[in-house]
Amino acid sequence: MPKTDNKSIIYQAKNGALEFRGDIDKQTIWATQKQIAEVFGVNSQAITKHISNIYQEGELKEKATCSILEQVRIEGERQVSRKVKFYNLDMIISVGYRINSKTATRFRQWATGVLKSYATEGYAINRKMLIRRKEQALQVIEDIKKLSIGNTNIAVDDVLELIKSFGETWFSLQSYDERGLPKDGYTKKDLTIDAGDLYKDISVLKKELIRKEEASDLFAQETNSKSLEGILGNVFQSMFGRDAYETVEEKAAQLLYFVIKNHPFSDGNKRTGAFSFIWFLQKAEIDFRSSITPEALTALTLLIAESDPKDKDRMVGLVILLLKKTMV
Repeated sequence: MPKTDNKSIIYQAKNGALEFRGDIDKQTIWATQKQIAEVFGVNSQAITKHISNIYQEGELKEKATCSILEQVRIEGERQVSRKVKFYNLDMIISVGYRINSKTATRFRQWATGVLKSYATEGYAINRKMLIRRKEQALQVIEDIKKLSIGNTNIAVDDVLELIKSFGETWFSLQSYDERGLPKDGYTKKDLTIDAGDLYKDISVLKKELIRKEEASDLFAQETNSKSLEGILGNVFQSMFGRDAYETVEEKAAQLLYFVIKNHPFSDGNKRTGAFSFIWFLQKAEIDFRSSITPEALTALTLLIAESDPKDKDRMVGLVILLLKKTMV
């Protein structure tokens, strides 16, 4: 069983921050198959196959590179104890070279540097430091201007809720600042979306809003016939036999952006865009509720509505990043 001495080592992977167990005495780290998959951007099944081949070929010994830890998790209202396999740095690197040698080299250099810092200076980015940096980032209200400058309709609390929705690290906000937002998602599904169903459900929404005196007859009234259907067509368009937007995240983000910015309706484009976005995620059977709170969706919608068209890629990337955090 790996000794951790309560050390946590944080690695910033492409899809977010990963927390590894540090074994300073043995100058190594320990990771699950899921974490290794996230480091190298592949699915867990691929990692299982590579690990099996590495052992079969005698490249590494299982006894020296694999340990089993018992983890306690909350599932519903129960505490469930599960045994989970952890693999050391040697295995992570060996798997990495079979997938992407450049990424594996970068990871090895990072791990070596961090472990050396632990050994010589007793320093590494741990959970407490990460939380402290997040709190510092959230306390600097001026940072919000980078997201909402000139958008007087956006409530500060809503923007804070949006930032918090990205998860337990401050890296997502940093990515926005550095223009490092993702362009691609990773959830691929064969989806059949009927524009008629969306029209029908928007009609139900309209009736409910009118009943509550929160909308007029102009709400969701198209400026041109089949404008919304045209947007859906753009979202699902294909080029050279492949979808222009290949993943659920990309399609959802583009749908939200286009409904808000293309103004297909005389009134209610923002609300209809947000509704269409959630409607699409439900059709794709994506559980988004943990991250996309009503406040976060409000801020996201207003940010897009008030954004400069030249910042389209950044707005879409922000939506994709939020969805990727939801689906991890």
